Amino acid sequence: MIIYRLIRRAIRTLLKPIEKLYTHILFKGNGIIYSTFRTNGTPFVMIARGGKCSIGKHFSMNNGIKGNPIGSYRKCTFFVDKNAKLLIGNYVGISQTALICHKSITIGNYVKIGGGVSIYDTDFHSLNPEIRKSKEDLINRIEKPVVIKDNVFIGAHSIILKGITIGENSIIGAGSVVTKSIPDNQIWAGNPAKFIRNI
Repeated sequence: MIIYRLIRRAIRTLLKPIEKLYTHILFKGNGIIYSTFRTNGTPFVMIARGGKCSIGKHFSMNNGIKGNPIGSYRKCTFFVDKNAKLLIGNYVGISQTALICHKSITIGNYVKIGGGVSIYDTDFHSLNPEIRKSKEDLINRIEKPVVIKDNVFIGAHSIILKGITIGENSIIGAGSVVTKSIPDNQIWAGNPAKFIRNI
């Protein structure tokens, strides 16, 4: 038992600088503007030509289960399509989060995003079944900006959909599907997310 723990600690100590260096390479290679960050594991990063991504100071992320054993095994995903913008403020923490940006996602300061959360600013496909069958499908999808204001906490495994603004200090309960905007200082939860109470 003690030997196992010593070996595990030694492996973690050896991997940490390698993971950080590789994440630096991923960020630089994809043209991300960033400052200080901490990482467990390495993310998946894809920024299209013309896409923009910036990450503020003291950013932290957990990729895979080892940094945050909450039941989500995936890496953090940063996908920014051409001409889209993903802006992340200061002191933001994310775990196994998918940030899928086809238009605009803005995350404020001191935001906590729980394990396995997905944030989408698009429907990905047309809502019209006839258009979905055609080559016009992707150009007819709806894209609307997502804004997450300062001090928001989004519980694990929640999904934030296109066109949503989450107000300052608000909390999203775990496993929620957020389909409409939420004012400041409120708790919402459920599928679809509904008002629970004021903070």
